Amino acid sequence: MANTNQAISLTEKAARAPKSELHIHIEGSLEPELIFKLAQRNNVKLAYNSIESLREAYAFTDLQSFLDIYYAGASVLLTENDFYDMTMAYCERALADNVVHAEIFFDPQTHTERGVAIETVVAGIDRALADAEKRGLTSKLILCFLRHLSEADALATFDAALPLFERHARLVGVGLDSSERGHPPSKFE
Repeated sequence: MANTNQAISLTEKAARAPKSELHIHIEGSLEPELIFKLAQRNNVKLAYNSIESLREAYAFTDLQSFLDIYYAGASVLLTENDFYDMTMAYCERALADNVVHAEIFFDPQTHTERGVAIETVVAGIDRALADAEKRGLTSKLILCFLRHLSEADALATFDAALPLFERHARLVGVGLDSSERGHPPSKFE
């Protein structure tokens, strides 16, 4: 008779194993269903007429085609509760996959350009992560500057974020993201 431990498939072992997610852009985790729910809640008009048409647009061919959907999805995020709901949806999926630690990137400039305060962004994300931590998911937050914007914009965002680093222990670093073509890291020296 075979040992029952040997009967466990590799897929089952991987599913059961604790995991760390070391690079997740939280706004990119938005699923079409939540995008539509938040759009309706916030009275935001989307360029897609249905969840299915948005899901069909997820046929990415390069970074820019992904970013087009990324920014369209982010447009529905307006309130602290929106950022909470987005982050908690990610946390639910992560916990179901036995992720025990996540390092989460977020793009405040995507939202501040639309009039959403950086404090609103961080408060919603951090509150969801605090709730997920009670269930076993530890996390860190990394604030990212958008490469297609100027160094001056990045510095202004950094200045606005400095007090948040003191209030939110999860907020531990900064990075760059978004469109790379024509926007090298040297632009931010």
